[in-house]
Amino acid sequence: MTEALARRRFHSPAIWPLAGIVVLLAANLLLKPSFMRVTLLEGHLYGLPIDVLNHGAKILIVALGMSVVVATGGIDLSVGSVVAIAGATAATLSVHGVASLPLLIGGSLAAGVAAGAVNGVLVARLGVQPIVATLILMVSGRGIAEVLTDGQVVVIKRAGFDFLGNGFVLGLPFPAVLAVAIYGIAWFVRRRTAAALMLEAAGDNPPAARLAGLPIDRIRIAAYVISGLLAAVVGVLMAANIGAADAQRAGENLELDAIFAVVVGGTALSGGRFFLAGSFLGALLLQLLTTTMYNLGVPPAVAPVPKAILILAVCLAQSERSRAWIAGLVRRAS
Repeated sequence: MTEALARRRFHSPAIWPLAGIVVLLAANLLLKPSFMRVTLLEGHLYGLPIDVLNHGAKILIVALGMSVVVATGGIDLSVGSVVAIAGATAATLSVHGVASLPLLIGGSLAAGVAAGAVNGVLVARLGVQPIVATLILMVSGRGIAEVLTDGQVVVIKRAGFDFLGNGFVLGLPFPAVLAVAIYGIAWFVRRRTAAALMLEAAGDNPPAARLAGLPIDRIRIAAYVISGLLAAVVGVLMAANIGAADAQRAGENLELDAIFAVVVGGTALSGGRFFLAGSFLGALLLQLLTTTMYNLGVPPAVAPVPKAILILAVCLAQSERSRAWIAGLVRRAS
């Protein structure tokens, strides 16, 4: 490895969320060593680290979609509501006698795609600001889910549906395996195709990208469709986990966690270059922090404060200005 390559990897944005994960794991080992205990029971792995992977998978999947949208210079505040819509759609199809599991899942994912397409058209074709366009669906989407479920928690009874939220593959929870698979697909597209370059061009310099012949509007619409699709995947997983659709609580504040994961992972909200590995680690960092606080008995009302402090610390560590300021203090002190 050359010195330049080593220096570039050291300054990678993914270093900082990874460092946060290491610090939290070390703190857990010191304060409660039982945190790292993993048990094998009937071929399935159980324990708090497995819970981190299982619950963090949902943040990760939504964060990947958010990364794509942010790369185009946009933002998607509606993912939490799309999660609720997808779960409500699955419940509605179940109540109306749709017996086929693929149709049940396909209908829920189609609802997410439709929601993403609406966001994309508002932003790309009608020129609505991304934060406004997605805020509209953020507010109205949960109302749509409430209408679909008639304001009730609707039980979903379909053979095999609960496996999506509670099943195991190779000893690991299915949501965690699915999240890694989706990340693998995203990594392949990011590294082996021109799709990522077009996303970054659309977010970094739209006028130049248009002059180069890129279909900017279609790229932006596709980004919001991907975000809606991945949010719908999480909606299905959440509904399968509890065996019901809860329009009020499903996906609550998930958009904030997804944005936090993307920002902590080093992707700038101004658009342009994005870091999938950073979003992956950022999602795990947030879930690890949440699980750690609950394990240490931190009251839920206080839990957002350490999360905000951690996010601020990682973002400051990523800032070139703050690093230069700290380096200057070190030089003066020495």
